Amino acid sequence: MRRGMLLILAAFCCSLAAPALAASEARHPHPQAWSFAKPLGTFDQASVQRGYQVYEEVCSACHSLSALSYRNLGDKGGPFAAYRAKNHETGAEEVRIGPSAHGGKFISPNDNPAVKAIAAKFDVSEIDGTTGDIVQRPARPADRFASPFVNEAAARAANGGAYPPDLSVITRARHGGADYIYALLTGYGEAPPPGVEEVPGKHYNPYFRGGWVAMAPQLTPDRVSFTDGSPSTPDQMARDVASFLEWAGDPKAELRKKMGVAVLGYLLALTLLLFFAYRQIWRGEKH
Repeated sequence: MRRGMLLILAAFCCSLAAPALAASEARHPHPQAWSFAKPLGTFDQASVQRGYQVYEEVCSACHSLSALSYRNLGDKGGPFAAYRAKNHETGAEEVRIGPSAHGGKFISPNDNPAVKAIAAKFDVSEIDGTTGDIVQRPARPADRFASPFVNEAAARAANGGAYPPDLSVITRARHGGADYIYALLTGYGEAPPPGVEEVPGKHYNPYFRGGWVAMAPQLTPDRVSFTDGSPSTPDQMARDVASFLEWAGDPKAELRKKMGVAVLGYLLALTLLLFFAYRQIWRGEKH
């Protein structure tokens, strides 16, 4: 009898805890069609360029990219890779940026005019060799991405106690990767489920664990004016910045895939060569 009462009490307690557990779970993001998701997939570099623009104009006010240097933007496979090629109409040599620039001579990221211009928009700290004082100077391609705050305490003070996460490997650190980033950025506006208590100063988003996130909706229509004329809708901005952050989490992904194909081709050719050598050496021998 006593055991039965304990089981009933335990079941009752679990039923009370169930809504709280359900409320803390995040909704699973819907899979999106990404060009890079396939085993040999490549990045849509125009989308990655737009995604960097969204990061620069929106996300960089709070979020850092500490694992990246500006020069990574101009590496081979990067969104702002530069090539020196000859114009077939005029015969003049010109610098071309981006995915349509293949076929020319690759320009080192440290000499890349686009990367230099991007880095120069930000200031970084360094110690003056003469006075020993900390001074500010425009960033160079070799510098790490500038952090929006000097330390974690300053970041929390500016964001109501919340600490904006570093976005360098966010698509690797969050289940769902780019799907999660896209879903989170476009998931605002839904009312919380009945019985879920509102958290002051936070915003409901079903794709965030716990449901309440300190970050307000950021991607409002026309917030970013894309340089290539693409529509500045929340969906487009979210898709582009998710592509950029996927690239940022593994800047060498395309080069690694190409290298993998070359290695597999080499191993296949070597296997065939060894097979025919075996047949030639041991022909006529009984096994």
